[in-house]
Amino acid sequence: MRNYLQKFKALSLIALLTVFSISAAFAQGREVTGTVLDATLGDPLPGVTVLIKGTTRGTTTDLDGKFSLTVQPGDQVLVFSFVGFTAQEVTIGNQSTFNIELEEDIQSLQEAVVIGYGTQDKKEITSAVTSVGSEQFNRGNFPNPATLLQGKVAGLSVVRPGGNPNALPEIRLRGISSFGASQSPLIVIDGVIGATLDAVDPNDIETFDVLKDASAAAIYGTRGAAGVILITTKRGSARKGVSNVTINTFGTAEQPTNFIPVLSAEEFLARGGVNYGSNTDWRREVTQTALNGTVNASITGGFENTSYLASVNYRNNDGIVKGTNRETLNTRFNLNHGAFNNRLRMNLQLAFTSTDAVDVNQEAVRYATIYNPTAPIFEDTEAAQRFGGYFQRPLFDFFNPVALINQQSFTTEVRSALYSYRLEYDISDKITIASQFSQDRLSLLQSQFFSRQDFETGFGRFGQAGQNVRNFNTTIWNGTIRFEDEIADRLNFTFLLGAETQIQENKGLGVSVTRFLFDQGPNNLAAGGLRFGPGTGLGSDATRSVLNSLFGRANFNYNNTYFLSASLRAETFSGFGRDNQTGLFPAVSAGADFTQIFDMGVFSQFKPRASFGVVGQLPPSPTLALGIFGNGLRIPLDPNEPFNSAFVGINQLSNPNPQLQWETTQEITVGLDFGLWNGKVTGQMDYYRRTISDLIFNVEVPVGAPNQFLPGNFYTAPSIWANLADLRSGGFEFVASVNNLDLGNGIFWTPSFNFTIYNRARIGNIGVGDLGLPEIRRGVPGSPGQNNNPIIWNKEGERIGDFYGPRLLGLTDGGEYILTGESPDEFERLGNALPRGDFGFSNTFVYGNWDLNFLARGSWGHLIYNSFRGFYENADGASNTWNSVITRNTPTNPLVTSTPTFSDLYLERGDFLRLDNLQLGYNIPVSAANVNNLRVYGGVQNLFTITQFSGVDPEVRWTSDGDPLAPGIERRNTYFLPRIWTMGLTVTFK
Repeated sequence: MRNYLQKFKALSLIALLTVFSISAAFAQGREVTGTVLDATLGDPLPGVTVLIKGTTRGTTTDLDGKFSLTVQPGDQVLVFSFVGFTAQEVTIGNQSTFNIELEEDIQSLQEAVVIGYGTQDKKEITSAVTSVGSEQFNRGNFPNPATLLQGKVAGLSVVRPGGNPNALPEIRLRGISSFGASQSPLIVIDGVIGATLDAVDPNDIETFDVLKDASAAAIYGTRGAAGVILITTKRGSARKGVSNVTINTFGTAEQPTNFIPVLSAEEFLARGGVNYGSNTDWRREVTQTALNGTVNASITGGFENTSYLASVNYRNNDGIVKGTNRETLNTRFNLNHGAFNNRLRMNLQLAFTSTDAVDVNQEAVRYATIYNPTAPIFEDTEAAQRFGGYFQRPLFDFFNPVALINQQSFTTEVRSALYSYRLEYDISDKITIASQFSQDRLSLLQSQFFSRQDFETGFGRFGQAGQNVRNFNTTIWNGTIRFEDEIADRLNFTFLLGAETQIQENKGLGVSVTRFLFDQGPNNLAAGGLRFGPGTGLGSDATRSVLNSLFGRANFNYNNTYFLSASLRAETFSGFGRDNQTGLFPAVSAGADFTQIFDMGVFSQFKPRASFGVVGQLPPSPTLALGIFGNGLRIPLDPNEPFNSAFVGINQLSNPNPQLQWETTQEITVGLDFGLWNGKVTGQMDYYRRTISDLIFNVEVPVGAPNQFLPGNFYTAPSIWANLADLRSGGFEFVASVNNLDLGNGIFWTPSFNFTIYNRARIGNIGVGDLGLPEIRRGVPGSPGQNNNPIIWNKEGERIGDFYGPRLLGLTDGGEYILTGESPDEFERLGNALPRGDFGFSNTFVYGNWDLNFLARGSWGHLIYNSFRGFYENADGASNTWNSVITRNTPTNPLVTSTPTFSDLYLERGDFLRLDNLQLGYNIPVSAANVNNLRVYGGVQNLFTITQFSGVDPEVRWTSDGDPLAPGIERRNTYFLPRIWTMGLTVTFK
């Protein structure tokens, strides 16, 4: 009996404790449920974060936008947040069910600016940073992504003189940043540093963020000296079951324009030219109206916490010169996934681009302008059959341009693969860690072929063919930790700490042979009988470099009024001298929004800011600090066995320099961000001063003299790479935009105007130790007769790009030059090749479903050497072989009879205003359930240019043949300019 009583007491106690436990549980928490919808579409929103305010307790919505969550006594507010939507707070009270609608936060998306290794609210930016969204891009056929920004960003110059579809644009940010290393800005695609522009199609780009000053770029250390362009590609949607398919297709017709006037056949004969009995318009024979097509297709969508984008882009561009073509196929896949209530975020990016380019000998463009107009294309003679029936004559610099196009071939195959993986994890609401691994692989296969019947190269060698292969591989891994908190009342603090390693590998192989039995092209080089001598070659090379970095950045925001940012990056590069492989690159910037402090009247924003930063510059090759040896002559050691005893000797190419170090750029920027009338007018202005020290340059040295960079040793090669020059430059930038200005009658206008005034780069000094170069002369006009006459003199204390030569005082009665001086000692400065300023004027008009966009842009203050006039304007006896160009500057009474010689006669102002692109579009109203958007559009590029320049293209020449110390020369092989007409259709299915 006692045992039963004890069991009963025990069971009663257990039951009582259970009741109390259940009661306590019900007293401590209860379950609330609900649904979250898109307020615009009414669709469920999966992946929305639902948090109890002030805690880390929460959940996310499921596929149907539903959630359930246990709340505790004292919990007062639920916070609903989702990327791209305005966060919403709801009081819990006694409610158990919540039906929430979130509004899209377009403004928030627009105000987020991508900076190095993260994003920042636009209001907090204290450096010179400009963002350009897809709605602001240039409209038309732009195969290269950089041209989308042409004329859009103050201080950013994107130029491509001529119209060759295979020519890459020259990109300069705030002018010249070096003359021995790269001058192009660093490209970062979705966090992949140093990616090639071939890795992304213009149609896949969502935004550009341009880091213009050193303080913004310093977070990238040695790769940011020329500025940074951050590219963000389009993303998918995380909305459940929502998929959109967008197809954009357009066709273009490209017409050659702006031919330089030349003498007709009759005028040519009257001037004394040789008569071959025909009348040929050579430019019409080598050009065409090129019909091209582009198709872009993409699908975006999402499910649960996953979003994706897949796109395919195909572009085919024939050039206006026959035989030129560029065909590109680009594919991209972006995948984003969130796990653990979106605390873990994963991103996968895959991109592959295949480009096949076909080019012609660029000299065919020159000969098409100056070839004898009385010469026929073909002739039916026994001699001509040796040249495939083409008319040819054994004269100096005289080759049939049609034959050059058809009997020579130059191809380039580009294969680019980019892939990256990124993980982010929120350790807490304040701490986030992230890691990204990426590889950018680029391979080039170039071939050259000259037929056996090719008079210019192949005939004397029984044909010539070659191939060059080059592979680039960049691997980058980085890791960061980010801490964000309110460290005091109204003082927010964000700290970023990271480490990164970059490995670059570059390998190349080249082969060229001659003497073929018959034409076989470049894909059977073993058929060439000669492997040695003119037109032949065999070579290979490989380099590898490692860049290791540590970096940190701190941002402060006090009451959304005062802002401060500071960063520091330390880097070690294997390609510098052993004494100087590590560098430190600090930056600091600050600003304050005065509208939060004072009543500024019409100003809705008035934020002055100032910044200072130091960035470095990587050398053009990681081997420059070493004593480089190359291959010398092939030497047979036994005359009786010339082949079996032959070895290739060693030839030292450059001297070692263990003191070789970074180029260092220090830059100060003072700027102002402003807004008027509640943001109706927005803009910014910047004034900057830049000093570049220790520029890397290759200088000649006397063999046998002491090597001052390696004491105790002597120069054993005729050149050495050294840090031996400084540059100073500056400028002023301005941009202003008006948002949706109401012109009445339903017409809205959004204009944007920007301009840049450059304080041209000036050389502070050229020299180090015993090495001194008071000037560097470059820019040789060429043959005939001007191979030893450099016209660009870069002098110490003077500006880069100064033209030097004699001035023309007049002509004698016989048409001879009267010049101010005949020898270089008597030459004087004639002007400068670099621009004084650039400007761009963008416009968007909207009327109902109609929209009109156009861009006018230009440059001023730069001189251009018109080489067509410089060689083919004169009527001296030797010039009668070639046709003459006609310009308003051509002296005709009397004719110039002197042998062509450079003077100020052939320098012309390059100032221009160009209507770069114009597009008219119409959004067709659709009622189909599966069609979101249907748009048709048409446009034109290069509609007109206003200029005094009489050459092919007045565009700024930042370089000549790739040489930044020889700007401002329009070479005679400049490709003709096309006018491009476009018709297109865009349709989006849902």
